[in-house]
Amino acid sequence: MAKKGSPLKNRLYMLALVCLVPLVVMVVYLLITINRFSERYDTIVSNITMANTYNINFKEDMDYIMYIIAVSGKRAEKIVDMEQPHIMIDDARKLFQKLYDMTDEEYPKNQLKRILKHLNTLEDRVEEIEEDAFVIGTYDLNMERLDFNIRILTNIIQEQIQTYIYYQATNLEILRGDIRTDVNRAIQMVSVTVVVILLAVIMINRMIMKGITEPIRNLCEVTRVAGSGDFEVRAREETGDELALLSTSFNRMVEQIGNLVEDIRVEQMNLKATELKLLQAQINPHFLYNTLDAIIWLAESGEKEKVVYMVGALSDFFRTTLSKGRDFVSVRDEEIHIKSYLQIQKFRYQDILEYEIIFPDELYEYEILKMTLQPLVENALYHGIKNKRRLGHICVSGEKKEDTLIIRVQDDGMGIRPEKLAYINQVFCGKASDDSSSSGFGLFNVQQRIQLNYGVQYGLHIESAYGEGTQVEVQIPAVKK
Repeated sequence: MAKKGSPLKNRLYMLALVCLVPLVVMVVYLLITINRFSERYDTIVSNITMANTYNINFKEDMDYIMYIIAVSGKRAEKIVDMEQPHIMIDDARKLFQKLYDMTDEEYPKNQLKRILKHLNTLEDRVEEIEEDAFVIGTYDLNMERLDFNIRILTNIIQEQIQTYIYYQATNLEILRGDIRTDVNRAIQMVSVTVVVILLAVIMINRMIMKGITEPIRNLCEVTRVAGSGDFEVRAREETGDELALLSTSFNRMVEQIGNLVEDIRVEQMNLKATELKLLQAQINPHFLYNTLDAIIWLAESGEKEKVVYMVGALSDFFRTTLSKGRDFVSVRDEEIHIKSYLQIQKFRYQDILEYEIIFPDELYEYEILKMTLQPLVENALYHGIKNKRRLGHICVSGEKKEDTLIIRVQDDGMGIRPEKLAYINQVFCGKASDDSSSSGFGLFNVQQRIQLNYGVQYGLHIESAYGEGTQVEVQIPAVKK
């Protein structure tokens, strides 16, 4: 047994010091890094969550409330007395002022500043409508204010909120890159630690008893394996106090590195899910407003059968839209969805719209991403048939070729100008950025959602002749429901 203060004991202490100090530094570094990135991640997600609350609900609620006030019904008096639109604007102002105060970067501050400015303008326009709401003869003026002031302002505010959310989502991608860089740096530090530990073992190996040499060799081996990227490896915990402490610290370090790598993988999946939700949240709600307006008009006219027909079609439309929260539905459900949509639009545009849906029975057993066809049909109606200003025809058909489902939406409307078609194809190929204010936004939305779910080899293909019509072809993998 070595005596107190003997060279053997001193060298053992030195070995423990050489091994433990780098390990402790590594653990502390990782803990600090994880905490720092966690705070940044929590801040970004919190900002997105708060802003997204108003992105989803604010425009719908404000437009609906101001519509009630503009038509001056009994409910309008109650809403005005309760100052409901002012409360909504004030709540939104407080939230975005809070986000403004919390933000140090110039771009999001400018975006939030614009939102606050437009909220103030919106409040002024609300007061104008409220002042004349119950004055006889001001109905047409208030409806004009509703269309050209309120709805335009709420649309601008919603677009600015979406821009702010997109910027915050971009910060998540930057954060992911920073985490990847720190992981690489941590691996390099582990490799350096391994070299230091190996040198220390070599220097005192001949002076350490045989019972200690073997455990150290084992520790060096697992350290080498961990340095190569296998974070599942664990060192044997020995009976000696120094070696036990060293092995435990090493195992903790490897476990934390492995957890960090796993956290990065999970975060990448969350980023993809966030992108999908942002795209899904951009679906235009105006169809619902217009349909409800038509139902109200029919009910006031006493046409009960047509009201029942419209409500039934609208019910089918939203039943398939919700689909119990599922992202994928059967081709049959998607067919019901677009059929109910076209039934409603046929009622509204019966003088200019005819349609047919042709799906072979074999397609019904396959699944499709929900809300894939409705935006394409809507695009064909509003940007094809309506612009034609005479009777038009929409045909939706599908077929299966090998392992691919091909669904086509054709119309004989106005078609797409060559320069516009070239721009859309450039966006689809990633050679240009999409413009959310353009008439092809529904196409861009569907293209992004398909490629995020299935891969870049799938998506939309467009053929169009200006003045003759357009065909949009959807290609997705054939997967049975």
